Amino acid sequence: MEQKNTFTQTYFDNSPKKQGFSFPPEWAKQEALWLSWPHKEESWPGKIETIYKPYCQFIRVVSESQKVRINVANEEMQNFAIQALKEVTTDFSNIEFYFNPTNDAWCRDHGPAFIINPSTNQKAVVDWGYNAWGGKYPPFELDDIVPTRIAQKLDLPLFTPDIVMEGGSVEFNGAGTIMTTTACLLNKNRNPHLTKEQIEIYLKEFYGQEQVLWLGDGIVGDDTDGHIDDITRFVNENTVLTVVEEDPSDENYQILQENLEMLRSFKLLNGESLHIIELPMPAPVIYDGTRLPASYANFYIANNVVVVPVFNDINDQKALDIIQSCFPKRKVIGINSVDIIWGLGSFHCLSQQEPAII
Repeated sequence: MEQKNTFTQTYFDNSPKKQGFSFPPEWAKQEALWLSWPHKEESWPGKIETIYKPYCQFIRVVSESQKVRINVANEEMQNFAIQALKEVTTDFSNIEFYFNPTNDAWCRDHGPAFIINPSTNQKAVVDWGYNAWGGKYPPFELDDIVPTRIAQKLDLPLFTPDIVMEGGSVEFNGAGTIMTTTACLLNKNRNPHLTKEQIEIYLKEFYGQEQVLWLGDGIVGDDTDGHIDDITRFVNENTVLTVVEEDPSDENYQILQENLEMLRSFKLLNGESLHIIELPMPAPVIYDGTRLPASYANFYIANNVVVVPVFNDINDQKALDIIQSCFPKRKVIGINSVDIIWGLGSFHCLSQQEPAII
């Protein structure tokens, strides 16, 4: 994506924030879950066929209580998806297909950012620039235009900031706070023409928020340069779940301890400190000599369920119990992610929520 030097105050005069829009937290009522059907074999080299069962289980449990909207390239891909979903006894009454061709499956990052204006009951789409995590995995031209295509098909207003931003790099508490990481958003492979302060202004103006809190690095094996959805997640306005590594000899131990200390120093807009709940890490998941970014934090919050990646690990049940304690009105469901994580992401990375207008 071409970088432009358009950072002037007048650029933001008609921003989503100025018009009353904001990005709801994930636990807000959703109209739909958006996905892009996996088809790129290079993302799961040698084992893409093994991911369809857990991927379809994810769709099945979410579609029991809300719509699931799936981007496919054509009728052939749609028919393949239908057959795969039938194999896990999916009810299709809440499933919709959209012909939006993609390069890859990571809808959290290339999908639309839906924002809501509560005073007018209007929904809109933000189409951030997308460059496959700093140009790592070309081509990405189809992914980059997915939000615009969806806005057009749903007949929604569209905002197009001229910077690169990925949905997995930001967390929201629903009360004006964004949390992100310096490792990702300040990486020179994203927006080298912008300062930290300028990036904050973009985030606040296009997501409709008031402050940005910055963590440091992401976990080992994360090819996104440190997405926050693998390490720390808001579960309500003042509470975060954050992963910690118990083994001091593990590569992630110091990284996660440093992030924990930063979390303890943060203040919310009301002046209060965060309530921090620690979440364990699974033992290292290694495939083909590569350590994968396995994390229980990569869960997806749907209307009635929370879907959590699990890894045939001794800490699976402990993690599920902790997450369940944070969502007493939702059923927490663990789905095996040992094969999916070979793609270097899991259920949250694969998904993007569309909020409902209440």
